[in-house]
Amino acid sequence: MAESELELSPLAEALARVGDRWTLLVVEALLPGPQRFNELLSLIPGIAANILSDRLKRLERDGLLIARPYSQRPPRATYQLTAEGIELTGALRLLAHWGTRHTDTVDAPRHLSCGTPIEARWYCPTCDQLVDHQPHDTHQAHYL
Repeated sequence: MAESELELSPLAEALARVGDRWTLLVVEALLPGPQRFNELLSLIPGIAANILSDRLKRLERDGLLIARPYSQRPPRATYQLTAEGIELTGALRLLAHWGTRHTDTVDAPRHLSCGTPIEARWYCPTCDQLVDHQPHDTHQAHYL
């Protein structure tokens, strides 16, 4: 694939916005609801304050979160995902599912009712069928 095609692909566009480790961890930390800066620092192990500040600004600029000020001096805000930011939930689940399948250190999330590990799958609502990852079963796009 030519570099110019990659730059225009949906995957490249998504990665340009959220493709680094810290950005997705910030989004994950905000999924349960609004958080303050220091709460996010404690929820994301290893992130430096300057990195967190940068990622929050980027996410706000890209329309994935809203910063709601609660103090002018010093300036402080509560951060909350927008609807567009919440839409990343599915992508995060797929990445987490992949991570649990390919590491020995992470347990798969489990269904609370029965305790069975949860699986992430592609589904076609028109056909009411699960879609596998075979080339004949999906339209080949740049990001598949």
